[in-house]
Amino acid sequence: MHGPLPKVELAKGILTFVSPKAEEDLPVDMVFEGSLTGKTLSGKVNGPNGATWEWSGERAPSLERKTSPKWGKPVALFNGKDLSGWKMSGKGSSEWKVENGILITPGEGPELIYDSKFEDFKLHAEFNCGPTSNSGVYLRGRYEVQIETDSADEGPLHHTGSVYGFITPSPELPRKSGEWQSYDITLIGRRVTVVQNGQTVIDNKEIPGITGGALDSHEGLPGPIYLQGSEKGHVQFRNIVITPAEK
Repeated sequence: MHGPLPKVELAKGILTFVSPKAEEDLPVDMVFEGSLTGKTLSGKVNGPNGATWEWSGERAPSLERKTSPKWGKPVALFNGKDLSGWKMSGKGSSEWKVENGILITPGEGPELIYDSKFEDFKLHAEFNCGPTSNSGVYLRGRYEVQIETDSADEGPLHHTGSVYGFITPSPELPRKSGEWQSYDITLIGRRVTVVQNGQTVIDNKEIPGITGGALDSHEGLPGPIYLQGSEKGHVQFRNIVITPAEK
């Protein structure tokens, strides 16, 4: 779900909220009803074809940090030669490849997930987005910083520089196809700063939740960097370097 919900109501201990059918690509709205037992909110929701699904959830951790991180040594995640240190999420008709020192998305193929997991970090990545293409960088495998040239007609929450669905870039930089750009992203707890091409577009904002496509919802745990390959077109990457915080 992205954006405001059309209905949220709490009455007699029952929480009701609605996810619009347009968001879910269903013929009817999804109506969630649930109640709180201990720390768990659980209930039922109408699924497709008259089905009823059960759901449950717990409050997301605050991830608040009491002290500023001490940064470790930079680590190159991509060696410019092959996919060492990475794994694809599955097989597809097209797969990730390395050509002339450049990492290239497959276009509607598998995701590319780094083997190691990270907590707080600074990440540098350079990207070149082809025309009508889409990818993204998932932080801890849960929060996507968007890369695209195919979403001009959608809102700024879906544009390059955004944390997809949650935080818009401000300012939003001009859309570029076929040009190398850079991200310098700092993630501390759930607070993120995104510097695009040397200009800060998100300044220490709180990410309220996981992006669709997240590997899991265990926000209190470290997670990998993953690059999105399931969207259309081709995006190139190079110079992917992470500087983890020391514990």
